Amino acid sequence: MNIFLTGASGFIGGTVALRLKASGHRIRGLVRSPEKAARLQALGIEPVLGDLSDTALLAQEAKAADAVVNAASSDDRSAVDAFLDALGGSGKPFLHTSGTSVLADDARGDRASDRIYDEDTPIEPVPAKAARVAIDRLIIDAAGGGLRSVVLCNSLIYGTGRGLHSDSVQIPALVAQARQTGIVRHVGRGRNIWSNVHVEDMAELYALALDRAPAGAFYYVENGEASFAEATAAIARRLGLGAPQPWPIDDAIAALGFGHAVYSLGSNSRVRGRRARAELDWSPKHASLTGWIENEMPVR
Repeated sequence: MNIFLTGASGFIGGTVALRLKASGHRIRGLVRSPEKAARLQALGIEPVLGDLSDTALLAQEAKAADAVVNAASSDDRSAVDAFLDALGGSGKPFLHTSGTSVLADDARGDRASDRIYDEDTPIEPVPAKAARVAIDRLIIDAAGGGLRSVVLCNSLIYGTGRGLHSDSVQIPALVAQARQTGIVRHVGRGRNIWSNVHVEDMAELYALALDRAPAGAFYYVENGEASFAEATAAIARRLGLGAPQPWPIDDAIAALGFGHAVYSLGSNSRVRGRRARAELDWSPKHASLTGWIENEMPVR
């Protein structure tokens, strides 16, 4: 199958691209710079120079491909519109990457939530996440327009990426802060909980969804959960540092920005990915974020 994939140089897209290539697919990957294009080429991914703002290019590639995987921005409505318009009536698969920050609350690290979502639980997002939820719903509804559109909603991803970019955005941010200051911190009390998934298990689900997910499917991608207090305690042990300390929210916002501090690191986001297991026989192999941090996370 000829697949056009956005985000080919990123953590998610790069890992997915190489997993699909290993199954014999030909991958054309969107990349912004000639330098990254050369590195992608060396991995056996055919580079396409451009970005999500070039909607004419996106439509051209989508029409020429047998399938499209959008692993770049989850929030770029114009890119999604271009793909849906180009693929309408074709019957081709369109896999779109979302994230469980759509369920984020405003806990700011100070409390755990007992609310756990599965694919049948209605979503009432905070205002900052409403646009992403609207895009996800648009893609699911597009299945009625003659394409096999699927949304994969990733929880916190850990592990080492296989492509050009090896790090995800949540745990590495806390590790970088700890290395810079010598103090491991969690936002607030660190009581907030996120579901999580290993990057290789995530990529396996993309491969399964490409092969046989039904049109209009929505999947939470998870295999376990941990509080940020637990995650940072594992970071401290791995790095040989003292016990984690609270990170006042205003300081975290100043260091990382509002969205990253409040929603990526300070919120609760608890899901159960029941549908992928039931519909696609997805069987993740990695089940412990804290175990990976303590035993496998690169120390450099």
